[in-house]
Amino acid sequence: MGAACDHDHDHSGLKGGALDRALASAEARAIRQGERMTAQRRRVLALLLEAGEPVKAYDLIARFGEDGQAAKPPTVYRALEFLERLGMAHRIASISAYVACSDEGDAVHAAAFLICDCCGATREVSGPDQGAMSAAASAAGYAIARTTIEAHGRCAACREAA
Repeated sequence: MGAACDHDHDHSGLKGGALDRALASAEARAIRQGERMTAQRRRVLALLLEAGEPVKAYDLIARFGEDGQAAKPPTVYRALEFLERLGMAHRIASISAYVACSDEGDAVHAAAFLICDCCGATREVSGPDQGAMSAAASAAGYAIARTTIEAHGRCAACREAA
């Protein structure tokens, strides 16, 4: 990502009050779902929200400690699994990275991402209607747990700069 991109982009995430509100909302969401937002889970979510773009797990591990100390990998991976399960984060398989979910609803939803192959900008957009997919899965004897769609291309800024 970004190798072909020779122009500037702002991929900044949440800071200050906006970050605090997002974390409080996530904690309330976890409680409504009968779960706890531990300090480790909160820290991983904060790192994703602050980044404002997909982050690789090993970058999260390196940035985990507010005192500069890296986390043990299982700590971060367990937190990521929890955040994914509750729909607060998504794994973007094609780039092996994680991103905070932009949907604040309680339901886990079909995630769809537009990923810029130039600068790496990633935007979560409304996923397609799940009715047809659910019907096809049901007919085949499957029960869908989660759906993630990834579309690669170039963002408006990269297309304009080209």
